[in-house]
Amino acid sequence: MKKWTSQTIAKGRISTQNGMNKLEARYAQHLRLLQHNAEIHSFCFERHNLKLADRTYYRPDFAVMLPDGKIEFHEVKGFMRDDANVKIKVAAQQFPHNVFRLVQWDKKMGWKKTAYPPHDK
Repeated sequence: MKKWTSQTIAKGRISTQNGMNKLEARYAQHLRLLQHNAEIHSFCFERHNLKLADRTYYRPDFAVMLPDGKIEFHEVKGFMRDDANVKIKVAAQQFPHNVFRLVQWDKKMGWKKTAYPPHDK
């Protein structure tokens, strides 16, 4: 039998040793490959906690540093809930110097990335 940690029960998801769910761990592997190929400089998991309003915070799954030094925030979702959708949109408005991306796995296309707000970056 698998033991459940308090974090697993509280989050409602199965977590790996590093606190990532399976989809996040899979995306981290993808980011490692991009880093190895020099397509990104570096990345970190849940390092930043962005204040959106009083007692309202948004913690993006990944902060990704591009080779030019710009930071993107990537949110990995199997499906999008309303509160997460609102938070990423508000964060994109409040922090316009960063690109926020929703990252989802598509069996046919691979990693599908959608920028918030929609733009060509």
